[in-house]
Amino acid sequence: MAGFPERVEPNDQNCLIPGGSAFFPAGREDTAMTNRDEPKFAIIGAGMSGILAAIKLQEAGIDFTVFEKADNVGGTWRENTYPGIACDVPSHIYSYSFELNPDWGSFCSPGSEIQQYFENIVAKYGIDAHIRFGDAVAGAAWDGEAWNVTTESGYADHFDWVIAATGILHHPKRPDIEGLDTFGGDIFHSAQWDHDVELDGKRIAIIGNGSTGTQLTGALAPRAKKLSLFMRTPQWVVPIEQTPYTEEEREAFRTDADLLRNLHESLSDSFHHGFASDILDKDAQMVVDMEAVCTAELESKIADPELRAKLTPDYTLGCKRLVVSHNFYEAIQSDPVEVVRTGIAAVEPTGVRTDDGVLHEVDIVVLATGFHVDRFMRPMDISGVDGVMLDDVWAERPSAYLSLGVHGFPNFFMLNGPNSPVGNFSLIATAEMQFGYIMQLVELWRAGQADFVHPSEQAAIKFDEERVEAATKTVWATGCRSWYLDDRGIPFAWPFPFERFTAEMAEPKLGDYVTS
Repeated sequence: MAGFPERVEPNDQNCLIPGGSAFFPAGREDTAMTNRDEPKFAIIGAGMSGILAAIKLQEAGIDFTVFEKADNVGGTWRENTYPGIACDVPSHIYSYSFELNPDWGSFCSPGSEIQQYFENIVAKYGIDAHIRFGDAVAGAAWDGEAWNVTTESGYADHFDWVIAATGILHHPKRPDIEGLDTFGGDIFHSAQWDHDVELDGKRIAIIGNGSTGTQLTGALAPRAKKLSLFMRTPQWVVPIEQTPYTEEEREAFRTDADLLRNLHESLSDSFHHGFASDILDKDAQMVVDMEAVCTAELESKIADPELRAKLTPDYTLGCKRLVVSHNFYEAIQSDPVEVVRTGIAAVEPTGVRTDDGVLHEVDIVVLATGFHVDRFMRPMDISGVDGVMLDDVWAERPSAYLSLGVHGFPNFFMLNGPNSPVGNFSLIATAEMQFGYIMQLVELWRAGQADFVHPSEQAAIKFDEERVEAATKTVWATGCRSWYLDDRGIPFAWPFPFERFTAEMAEPKLGDYVTS
């Protein structure tokens, strides 16, 4: 398929591509002044990006503390444990470049396997010894020299640098539907899955049909007595073969480091220099080709013309995040499944009532309705120069210079922050480049060439203006409703090609920063 990497088969020569507490006094003593040879870092979050930052700081011999609100690492893969959850990019891309995994079980691995990958890496590097589990950050305040970080347990300490690795998919979004609280059965968000609820033989409603709803449908259709999928908008579904890697293939990856490295690099190159950039352009041949492939799959797999019409998108492929599935069309046609395109009027004690007056009686309601993607560090109280609150700076919407920094918040940087390429790049590759960029600024500070570092207001405004202009010309702005759009209807994701991102991350433009 043009632009989207197919499964790669290895051969002998190469890879073919198609806790505790502490007290910090209100005043700072001279002995607490910054020692640039021994800086202290606070990392907020122990998901994919936070683990990356911790490993790299440890390798550099830099002191750090990771603050994690939950009792385990993993971020979104810890939080999301619903049936059918899986990665929607090839597993061998969704891996740290320095910790390639020869033992992925399939092309796009299930969530439990990805969670285990992160847990194994944390154990290997001993990062858990630096993590304060179950201690959410309440706030961080810049005092003119460093950051005073406080947690909900009462812990407080000063740090020279803060790296916010909170991600965007961790504040579940409940839909604004009348009567949600009146439902008499079990009801929960997909990211707050209740594993004590029996699913087999039950009547289940899934509200939402993005990647989560699609994966849930494939997993629950064989188990449910009745499955009602409430679909506002049909999705472009990209077919993928979910063939497991054989033991022989995995053994080849284990014993031949070059084979594994070549696979990772080949898939990355195909993905980032093909799909990732082409998908931005609604007129790209790749978009046309993928539409043809997806349409052909729909027409060949869905025999019922009425159902096929319900599942046919009326917007440009790529406008919404693409859905990747190996079993959705098979599941959607099984006997217990009904596709409901009529709008939801209310949830009642015994089921879901649609606008046509029909009551769909169910035992379980699953809200596959996504996340508040504009929260990032919020509701933490983050205050910068002169006590300016990040909440006030982001009153209209979050934004960041190069998705990393905010003017007025010195030595405070984000990994996969606002305007990151969440729609088309591998977020691990993104985070690795972003961290390398941040460390160049840290070394500038450690060398005494900067008192502190944050983007200038002019540079931040200029970048955001350029980003907005570019975003309005992307496929994400072609008329559909999606979580990629901000309150103005402008896509918030990185709108430039992968080459622009790598060029920006290669070396900071020091003229764009305030350093004293």
